[in-house]
Amino acid sequence: MISTSNGSGSWIQSSGSLARLDHHQQAWVEVSPTAITSNTRTLVRRLNAGCCLMAVVKADGYGHGAVTTARAAIAGGASQLGVATLQEGIELRQANLKVPILVLGNLTHVEELRACLHWRLMPSLSSMREALLCQNLSASSGRRIAAQLKLDTGMARLGCAWQEAPRLINAIRQLHNLDLVGVYSHLALAEARLGSSHETITLQQQGCFEEVIRGLQADANSPCCHLANSAATLRNKSFHYDMVRVGLALYGYAPASHLKTETADLKPALSVKAKVTFIRDVPAGTGVSYGHRYVTTRASRLAVVAIGYADGVSRSLSGQISALNRGRRLPQVGAITMDQLLVDSTDHPDLDVGNTVTLLGCEGDQEIALQDWSDRANSIPWEVLCGFRQRLPRLEV
Repeated sequence: MISTSNGSGSWIQSSGSLARLDHHQQAWVEVSPTAITSNTRTLVRRLNAGCCLMAVVKADGYGHGAVTTARAAIAGGASQLGVATLQEGIELRQANLKVPILVLGNLTHVEELRACLHWRLMPSLSSMREALLCQNLSASSGRRIAAQLKLDTGMARLGCAWQEAPRLINAIRQLHNLDLVGVYSHLALAEARLGSSHETITLQQQGCFEEVIRGLQADANSPCCHLANSAATLRNKSFHYDMVRVGLALYGYAPASHLKTETADLKPALSVKAKVTFIRDVPAGTGVSYGHRYVTTRASRLAVVAIGYADGVSRSLSGQISALNRGRRLPQVGAITMDQLLVDSTDHPDLDVGNTVTLLGCEGDQEIALQDWSDRANSIPWEVLCGFRQRLPRLEV
């Protein structure tokens, strides 16, 4: 995401298309690079000495804009970047970002790995097959390729079985055109409460990981070892190996409600805002929106807001959220529709067409929290953030 201005408005770029954020725009996302930089600095200060931070900016920076987030995180001290797909990595390189970039997803085709070599991206290896493909590509091109080996310690997803890792590491190290620069795994239940049965699983995963990395020779060519996601980074320094991979906390959010105290000094970096496009007065007993799930109990003043589930405001939130305007909460009523929702402004008669309301984020000393949305939608914060659609332009503030 690239921001520029012609003096008459703010322009933002998302997925290659320019949009002008001016009085014609009815709904948008505001992103604060300053908050992301501050959060990164705060997190880096918490790490063990010698431990560095990888900023995970996959899924368009969790909906914040990948390039904007990456630049802000690097300014705050992130030394590496993590993405899910090859195209995400290429986008960052095309934005002239120079730091190491790890592709967390599995790349299985020769052309994908050739692109990694060309763009200086680190592929994740889950088997000897990908390692041999990298070796052959490097040998034919005359250029070495850096890669990282992923271990499955309990996710049953990507990665080689941790029991096979020592043998595989030794075999990869015999490949003269491939540099094994990292060994990592991923935790399935890092956000579990202390003392719970789920925490036992996390400790089991950690034990498997440590059994593998204990066998690695400690020298200048030792691979970077990393296990912690945001939750593990926040909860226990024993998970701070050579590096941590931070996603959600980078953007100012807690991975679980019981970890809020660990993120109290982090700042949410995203707000969702929209404009009122119509106001109508209705009598008591009026059915509102599809299905008439909500019927007014008094004469009411309803405001139509130009945002809906096609923009990422889940229909499952109908009647459960509110909007902020001048520090006041306006309850959302009726079913959320594809492009619009309604709020009850009966108690706030000065709300007018063209006014802006905040659906998610902070306004003054008031906040509509991401965790509140995800809880009410029976979802998770990650899904909510990734749900804001591309037709919502992003404005850097």
